[in-house]
Amino acid sequence: MDVSPSPSVTSTPVRAGANTVPYGHVIVNEKWRGSELARGFQGRITVIFEDGLGLVDFHISKRLCVLYVSEADLVVGNSYKRKLVRFRNASTLNGIVVVERTQLSKQYFPAVQKFVVLELGMTLLPVASQTEASQLITQLVHEESREQGRNPFLRRRRCGLSDAGVLASVQQIPGVGRVKATSLLRHFPSIQQLSDASPQELEAVTGRAAAQQITAFFSPTH
Repeated sequence: MDVSPSPSVTSTPVRAGANTVPYGHVIVNEKWRGSELARGFQGRITVIFEDGLGLVDFHISKRLCVLYVSEADLVVGNSYKRKLVRFRNASTLNGIVVVERTQLSKQYFPAVQKFVVLELGMTLLPVASQTEASQLITQLVHEESREQGRNPFLRRRRCGLSDAGVLASVQQIPGVGRVKATSLLRHFPSIQQLSDASPQELEAVTGRAAAQQITAFFSPTH
């Protein structure tokens, strides 16, 4: 599939700045001002609106950001793929892809899940609405703030947990809470390794019921 850059995409894929995001803050692309998603941050985290962030929608920290794929993006076509490929090729940031999985767009979700997770090797988090997305991003901001505030030597020993987005992504799987997500990432440090794990390998970590739910979640028909 052709995922070459589109002329409609800004010529600056990722702004070089935003290398300092205060704890409890999120830097938001100006295009989101007044949106339902941005309003959802009120009273939860502090928002800094900035123009010229390029492809990035939300900067969570100096190493972590969010790219948002809306219901309309999925239904209209494949322009979101060009956006994600261009980001991955241009940035050293860890990008989390938040995707609106609604009644209208859910038929497209297996394809975007495969593209983002397996082909690009990025973290994907599904949401049902912008309100849910604001709650998720708020969670990521708090998770990242806690991770950055920890002793760096202790963090280094926390195998597979340096990326708050990966931990949050695994917690999106039905039947997998924080404890099981932590255990899974100690055995399978990336989303791709987790998705490739056999039911038997998963069962050894989480038990049969959760292993079946994880396998179903990553199934092409999910």
